[in-house]
Amino acid sequence: MSTTTPFTFRPLDPLRDAELLHRWVTHPKAVYWMMQDARLEDVERAYMEIAADEHHHALLGLGEDGEPAFLMEYYDPAHRELAGLYEPEPGDVGMHFLTPATDTPVHGFTKAVITAVVARLFEDPAARRIVVEPDVGNKAVHALNEAVGFVPVREIRKPEKTALLSYCTRERFEQAVAAG
Repeated sequence: MSTTTPFTFRPLDPLRDAELLHRWVTHPKAVYWMMQDARLEDVERAYMEIAADEHHHALLGLGEDGEPAFLMEYYDPAHRELAGLYEPEPGDVGMHFLTPATDTPVHGFTKAVITAVVARLFEDPAARRIVVEPDVGNKAVHALNEAVGFVPVREIRKPEKTALLSYCTRERFEQAVAAG
């Protein structure tokens, strides 16, 4: 399977990257990130907690120019986000991604981002299934998820939202990428 991408990844630095993240997560278009009213200190604290958490990780996706282009988080759903809300299987990996709002959108950018994020997670041979839980109202991300092989399973109630639990296996991802 060829999943070459124009993106590279680097670990997020909670202090160095806080201003950038703050702009991204507080933008009105990032409403589903649920940090609209966050102060810079809140963003620093949230990402310092992730950096210290063995079950949750944050990376910045970098464009061809080496500049930050999107945010990717991945987590162990047996311990974070979905703990107690579904039956985890060995090799499950939870995922979030955020593409920042822009005045000059590029057609296909967000699909390229989610494709790169899922490909990055499946680089780990232990990853068998990617699990996501976007807000049921986030129709745009549901369409993107389906485009890369996610299958909706059921709605689940989380403290902060009603989410659409969806799974993507390596095989479904490879089929979706091959289909274009």
